[in-house]
Amino acid sequence: MKVPSMIAAELRRLTASKMGIIALVALICVPILYGGLYLWANQDPYAKFPEVPVALVVDDEGAPATAPSTGSGAEGSDTVNYGEDVAENLIEGNAFDWRRMTADEAADALREGTVDFTVTIPADFSSALTSAAGDDPHQARIDLETNDANNYLASSMGTQAVEKIRSSVAEMVGSEAAERLLTGLSDVRDSLVTAADGASQLTDGANTAASGSSTLADGTAQLADGTAQLAAGAQTLADGAQQVSAGNRQLADVADRAGAAVQQAADALPQVRTDIATRLAEQGLTPDEIDQVLAALDPLATRLQDGNTRVQTAVGQVDQLAAGAASLATGASDLATGAGTVASGAASANTGAAQLRDGLGTLAAGAAELRDGLSDGVGQIPASTPELRSLQADTIADPVKVSSDKVASAEDYGAGLAPFFAALSAWIGIYALFLIVKPISRRAVTALHSPVRITLAGWLTPAMLGAVQMVGLMGILAITLGFTFDNPLGTLGIMVFASATFAAIILALNVWLGSVGQFLGLVLMVLQLVTAGGTFPWQTLPAPLAALHHVLPLGYVVDAMRQLMYGGDLARAGWDVAVLALWLVGALAFAMIGVTRMTHRRTLRDLQPSLIG
Repeated sequence: MKVPSMIAAELRRLTASKMGIIALVALICVPILYGGLYLWANQDPYAKFPEVPVALVVDDEGAPATAPSTGSGAEGSDTVNYGEDVAENLIEGNAFDWRRMTADEAADALREGTVDFTVTIPADFSSALTSAAGDDPHQARIDLETNDANNYLASSMGTQAVEKIRSSVAEMVGSEAAERLLTGLSDVRDSLVTAADGASQLTDGANTAASGSSTLADGTAQLADGTAQLAAGAQTLADGAQQVSAGNRQLADVADRAGAAVQQAADALPQVRTDIATRLAEQGLTPDEIDQVLAALDPLATRLQDGNTRVQTAVGQVDQLAAGAASLATGASDLATGAGTVASGAASANTGAAQLRDGLGTLAAGAAELRDGLSDGVGQIPASTPELRSLQADTIADPVKVSSDKVASAEDYGAGLAPFFAALSAWIGIYALFLIVKPISRRAVTALHSPVRITLAGWLTPAMLGAVQMVGLMGILAITLGFTFDNPLGTLGIMVFASATFAAIILALNVWLGSVGQFLGLVLMVLQLVTAGGTFPWQTLPAPLAALHHVLPLGYVVDAMRQLMYGGDLARAGWDVAVLALWLVGALAFAMIGVTRMTHRRTLRDLQPSLIG
């Protein structure tokens, strides 16, 4: 009996009755139904998020605006209400079925399961967001309340939603704060430009003043020298004037004595004339003779009077000269004193002018440094426009933009799960087939002594039926669910090869352990369900399970399907096929050894009916 004959005999047995045909078709459809229905249900759950009911409670009372708000602000231009802004953005975004409720309504809805979670924006939300500008900065709060009794994943979705709300609010508030800062910097720049212009004018003025102060210092130095010379000359003049005054005073004194004597002589002349007349009369002269004598003396008296007049005039002039000389001496002394004071003041002025010159030089240098510093400051603060500041504020508030690219891409959530559930469906399909397919024909074991042919016949029958299962499942994935495949033939080939490998494994278990082996096939499926890395990365598994990931075949099937379905690394897929081939060859060899044992000896176990039927 040849292998095709044994396969045909098994197929005739399976289709010998209507119930047998129905059972065979039903079992063939098991992986199609399992994989197809599960992937259909999970094809794109994210698209249904807008139908997930969520309660939104907005208790925000608003807060005074620190600057004109860019938000809608329900309370006018002098206040902001970020809570209302957030609520409007959430409802317009339609990420969930947001339902505005009061706090009590939301609590009742969450408890009754009407909503999956609640998001509450508290009364101090806006005031907390604007508190950074005051003396009591504190974080704003968004309250999330979930009910795992409704749905645990809904709680996880709520956590992610609130995190997105938090980042969105942080970006919005950060953008406003950054725009205020940039506007302030723009005003500072304008002020710096004005200050730089003023500093430039100050520098020019300081340079001019420094030049003038240098000229002034030269002039005051000359003035100091001149006034020093003047003071010396004035002192010399004062000394000479004092000497002249003293001489004139002596001359005046002599003149005064001479004038007095002359005046006395003039004053005594009438008495002398009378005395002469009396003496002459006593001498016996006649009046005529006396008159003649007196007449002879009268010219002398006249000359004496004239002389007295001239002497008195000269004495007056000498006195005036003495008085003038005294005044001149006093003035010269005063002049010498004033000239000394002027010389001292000129010296002080010269010192001050020198200090002024040095100070103005320092001022000019400092003004130049100030001008250059202000100009550099202006250059370091770029010119800005409201539009540019808005873009800069957005960049500051959200500085990192994630650029996402994929080496290999799954089109949606369902396509991402397809390799795992297709591989698992292949195992389940083969497992189910072995419920009705005989692993080994006992008739063939009795009639033939060819373990190779018996094993191949026992393997090829479920392998062929498994291939039909995989073709049907591929049709569901590609046509009904609309998944795209970068390499459809390669993907189908992996699915068929995986089904054949699983058939060899379960065959070996059945050959060696019978119904216990069939049960171990179920246990092995459960182990592979958690170690294949079909949902979470296998690196997240506990160490013992992670070790099994590298040994059991299902993980290699999942990886190979991902590479071929998404357009990944064909070399990796080749390595996965090589590992599956080792499992296939090893399982068939192991089954052949069991069949060889059966052809040489039979045990009581071989005569016992299967526990599975």
